[in-house]
Amino acid sequence: MAMQLIGPEDKKLPFPTKTLQIGGRTVEEYLIPEDKKAEVLEQLYIFEDVPSLEEERYDLHEGKKFRVGDYRVTWEHGQNWLMSPYYESSGGSVIDWMPADFGRKSQRKAAKAQRRKGG
Repeated sequence: MAMQLIGPEDKKLPFPTKTLQIGGRTVEEYLIPEDKKAEVLEQLYIFEDVPSLEEERYDLHEGKKFRVGDYRVTWEHGQNWLMSPYYESSGGSVIDWMPADFGRKSQRKAAKAQRRKGG
């Protein structure tokens, strides 16, 4: 079921929203109760193997780890978007979520390449 939303992606979720001003535009962010977070993640996660709420991921844009259960959901451009907890500062969405050790692996790889160059 990869790359598929359950239900119409252009249908708003049944939760209240708050307004955010991001980059000169208005975005609605859903206020999702904790007891509904797993269900919403299951509906909006676009890849196979939905992670648990307690799992850690790495946000490529922010360069930091986060707890999956701290995700955010916005209503923009007529559809729901699964976003990183760092959305306001760096704009990361679910496609920018990497395994939690991604940052460390990248740093090790860069350091190894630098040593090979003699730097």
